[in-house]
Amino acid sequence: MAGLLDGRVALVTGASRGIGAAVLRRLAAEGAEIVAIARTQGALEELDDEVRAAGGRQLVLVPDDLRKPGLIEQVAAAIFQRWGRLDILIGNAGAIGGGLSPVAHHAPDDWDEAFAVNLTANWRLIRACDPLLRMAEAGRAVFTTSGAARGVHPYWGPYAASKAALESMVRTWAAEVANITALRINLLDPGPVATRMRAIAFPGEDQGKLTQPDQVAEAFLPLCLPGCSRHGEIVPFS
Repeated sequence: MAGLLDGRVALVTGASRGIGAAVLRRLAAEGAEIVAIARTQGALEELDDEVRAAGGRQLVLVPDDLRKPGLIEQVAAAIFQRWGRLDILIGNAGAIGGGLSPVAHHAPDDWDEAFAVNLTANWRLIRACDPLLRMAEAGRAVFTTSGAARGVHPYWGPYAASKAALESMVRTWAAEVANITALRINLLDPGPVATRMRAIAFPGEDQGKLTQPDQVAEAFLPLCLPGCSRHGEIVPFS
């Protein structure tokens, strides 16, 4: 049977584990061709083996750091040269900013990392991929956000602030293209999920009682489909 995403090209960041890997597997199961970016080469290679063993297409692996100057632009150029468009952008890579701590106690490097990964890298993805998504028949972009971006969450300073900025930036982009393109751009808030980042924040938590990444991936899929009508929303997992 043909998959829902046969022939479509997707770029997934933070792809080697957790939510990113689960979303990648789900898109691959529907026939998408996927460019996977993550820092851990071994984990990417294992994921590629898993996808191909399940009948999916070979992944295009980019084992590198999104913060590396010029990387995102190089990837976008390579996508254009190979496919001439990008159908799906999944901005999932994230950093917690050194773990939970009072705002006044965070090290500058931790603060900078949270904003570099959670905000600036996603801006660079938007900047580089906007033209490619417009070239697609039904370009779709989904970014992973967090409830920490809204309300007041003590000790989550860098993460919460960078995710709040991400939400504002993505919704602004969505408003800018709403009436002039076929793009559909949204954010997905998965809630508490059993991931490595969550374990860093809550080391004693029983992750078996949390939502699993594969469950969250099911919520991403409708936002990636050509028939998606949602736009400029923060979509909660449910």
